[in-house]
Amino acid sequence: MNKISIIIIIALFLLAGVAGYFFLQKEMPNTNIPMNEEKKGIQVFSPKANETVSSPLEVTGSVNGEGWIGFEGQVGTVKLFDSFGKELALGILTATEDWMKSSVNFESTLWFDYPENGTGKLVFYNENPSGEPERNKTFEIPVKLAKSSAAKTTFNVYFSQQDASDVSCEEVNPYKREVPKTQSVARAALEELIKGPTGFEKYAGAFTSINPGVVIQNLTITNGIARVDFNEALQKDVAGSCKVSAIRAQITQTLLQFPTVKEVVISINGKTEGILQP
Repeated sequence: MNKISIIIIIALFLLAGVAGYFFLQKEMPNTNIPMNEEKKGIQVFSPKANETVSSPLEVTGSVNGEGWIGFEGQVGTVKLFDSFGKELALGILTATEDWMKSSVNFESTLWFDYPENGTGKLVFYNENPSGEPERNKTFEIPVKLAKSSAAKTTFNVYFSQQDASDVSCEEVNPYKREVPKTQSVARAALEELIKGPTGFEKYAGAFTSINPGVVIQNLTITNGIARVDFNEALQKDVAGSCKVSAIRAQITQTLLQFPTVKEVVISINGKTEGILQP
């Protein structure tokens, strides 16, 4: 065998090796890609696949086409099922920005009870304004279910209502909330109020006039008077008598539901004068 033949054989072996390497790379799955958290048109940020979840469950993500679109402020729905297929909760995937954009972030909150540790799945359903069955799309994420706390505290939070032009600015409606049992019920209610409406509540028309970033700095209830102190975010850029009235009504009615509260005094950084003035 001459020298040229040996060179040719070596070259062929090298080419075969390179081709084999790229073939294997193509066939082998990329283990760095998170499973069951993304597909064409939808991506779920939270929870992650196989994450342990409990109530209330915050669901976030985005849609970006491929049949996953926004319509009238929402981008679809999500349901939580246990391992037997029983539906535990339903949530509206509410757009957190302009729903007409090509890519839209969404959020939802699911409230549910589960008697033991187990497994389940989140099933996402696209928004299909056409109503044509062939345009329906679903997406699933497996999750682990944590046993619900047996002891619960239930109360209402109060929000204004959209499409209610015939009511006054001070009129607010109750929305039920449930949290793990706590002795500080009034504070827990205010904290839930500050979080704002859930996706389902927004879909029902609820909205809040309270700014993001508001912090409860102190809350005391003495002789029937609830004194609650907030940070300056409560009245940042707040203008107009209607919005001021709505903020006061949300806070006041949320506290007045408790029998120990007969009057509510609101302050910011310890000051009551000039607070929430139109």
